Amino acid sequence: MEERLLIGKNAIVTGCARGIGRSIVEVFARNGANVWACARKKSEEFEETLQLFSEKYEIDIKPVYFDLTDKDQMKTAVRTIMSDKKDIDILVNNAGITYNALFQMSTMDKINEVFDVNFISPYLFTQYIVKLMLRKKSGSVINIASSAAIDGNPGRSVYGASKAALLCATKSLAAELGDQGIRANVIAPGITKTEMLNSMTEEVINQTVMNTDMKRPGVPNDIANAVLFLASDLSSYITGQVIRVDGGM
Repeated sequence: MEERLLIGKNAIVTGCARGIGRSIVEVFARNGANVWACARKKSEEFEETLQLFSEKYEIDIKPVYFDLTDKDQMKTAVRTIMSDKKDIDILVNNAGITYNALFQMSTMDKINEVFDVNFISPYLFTQYIVKLMLRKKSGSVINIASSAAIDGNPGRSVYGASKAALLCATKSLAAELGDQGIRANVIAPGITKTEMLNSMTEEVINQTVMNTDMKRPGVPNDIANAVLFLASDLSSYITGQVIRVDGGM
């Protein structure tokens, strides 16, 4: 039987309803972590999936519902998590939205929306959760950004900038709280088979895939396994870093 890297750990993961977030929950569960699985809307399918993971891997998974852009809902979610009176070892800010538009065609409404979901909301949520981690003086914060935060792709100025802001904040968090036992790192996925690809044309997808060294898109598990590494003690001396998981873009 493979070693379970997160036995006895408690994790919070946002954006768990599908794609990368769902894979992170399963990989964490398979490795022994209890998980608060956060999603925007309640659904029977989501709860059945969490129940399946919980029974299969013999761990505790609880759904937590809130809209990232509703700060009152966020505070309620934090209180719900706190009511379990468990230590929090891992926070994965995975939830986010994409947006493709040329620089001069990007509207103020979309700029505000993308920055609210991709930067402001995870920033505030992390502030709440880090306060709880500091009680134990240990924890791992993992933010899911994007290769667009580094590369400055055409048509991705708003999305890339929102993820670049998250990247910068993560490095600052690592520098400020490293001596308190809190680690903070970033995963920067490249092109990955999720619903976000629906915002791109087939031509752009194929061109991007062919520009990778591995000549294939990533799958959610590729990202989830990198998150597992940063969540586990295998990365106990790694903080303030950005790990690209992009097939060699």
